[in-house]
Amino acid sequence: MVMAKSTNKNLSYLQMDDEYVNPVLARSARIVAERAQGSYIYDMNGDAYLDFATGIAVNNVGHCHPKVVAAVQKQVAELMHTSVVTHHKRYIELAKKLTEISPGGLDSVFLANSGAEAVEGAIKLVRYVTGRPGIINFKGSFHGRTLMTTALTTSKLYYREKYEPLPSSIFTLPYPYVYRSHFRDNPEACVEECISEFDVLFAQFIHPEQVAAIIVEPVQGEGGYIVPPPSFLPKLRQVADKHGILLIVDEVQTGFGRTGKMFACQHSGVEPDVMLMAKGIAGGMPLSAFVSRRELTKKWPAGRHGTTFGGNPVSCAAALATIQVLEEEKLPDRAAKLGTRLLERLKKFAAGKGHIGEVRGLGLMIGIEFNDKSGKPSKEVTDKVAARCLEDKLLVLTCGSHSQVIRLIPPLNLSDEDAEMGCEILEKAMTL
Repeated sequence: MVMAKSTNKNLSYLQMDDEYVNPVLARSARIVAERAQGSYIYDMNGDAYLDFATGIAVNNVGHCHPKVVAAVQKQVAELMHTSVVTHHKRYIELAKKLTEISPGGLDSVFLANSGAEAVEGAIKLVRYVTGRPGIINFKGSFHGRTLMTTALTTSKLYYREKYEPLPSSIFTLPYPYVYRSHFRDNPEACVEECISEFDVLFAQFIHPEQVAAIIVEPVQGEGGYIVPPPSFLPKLRQVADKHGILLIVDEVQTGFGRTGKMFACQHSGVEPDVMLMAKGIAGGMPLSAFVSRRELTKKWPAGRHGTTFGGNPVSCAAALATIQVLEEEKLPDRAAKLGTRLLERLKKFAAGKGHIGEVRGLGLMIGIEFNDKSGKPSKEVTDKVAARCLEDKLLVLTCGSHSQVIRLIPPLNLSDEDAEMGCEILEKAMTL
């Protein structure tokens, strides 16, 4: 008896994608997601994929959390859009909640749609209120894909190449990437070397009185999941305060419990002047924000910045429900404890394996860096590991300046059983 060949239900949609979707939009896995729940995405064949990518750190409370879904459904039936024509309740309620969970005196909120929009708005704010043009960023940074945020992004040349001329008055300094520095055994020396570059910058390139802000990721995302030594952010705060420069902390990928606290800068006790947030804010709905101090924003006249869709009622309702879930289920604590366990396990597995250069992370934001036989960053090994994971139905993403890092960003409510399964698949994939 001849068995009928099974059909791939993804295939017809993938063919339409190839025909109609702009090929500039890259995707990591060639599957068509049909539904998702908790820590799993299901394709059109019904195959389940354990999701350690979460839409790039978006689904912090898992896919389609019942409380988020209920909030969205209720809001859709009541009010979907007003733009700036009127005020609406959910925007006001969310703004209040964001000031309550943000560090320090951040008490003035602007809502937008994406992380890049939050960065754009923050740059306009700091330049306007200080009257200064200069912005300092860091090597390995990623802040978005618009022209201004592309100018601020240095994680890969691929994101910048052939888009010149890019916005100017941006000055790039080294980030304390200890593993690839001369100070692998002395993280503080790595920090000191990076901080000393401010003196060079201010002596040779721009006067500090012409610098509006320093923008920094508390843990670099696209740059390679690089966790700086604990002293780095406090020393940036000192430099900023000394020269009257504002400090912008980009929590787009690190925020909403990802690193074991609601925001990563809370690990060091540093209070930024402006904080950026997006991704995990609304359980999968498009939303972002930049939060600052009212003493700054009151200097920014009404109408000097705006948005049509930012702060949409449905997205705001999703965000309020997401924050409620994070707090009620104590997911930042869960991320801290589970992340520590996974980090310890993966470091033990990596010991003595030359192709695994370093395992690092904070909370459930974990990076695994791969090397070739000479110790240089290896995209080839990383791609092979990612492909093997996909074959065994584990979704992971790569990052790093040479695409040499696998990043693990599972839901914060990942079960112990699924964490175990994910590690087993990953360890199998990393066995070369």
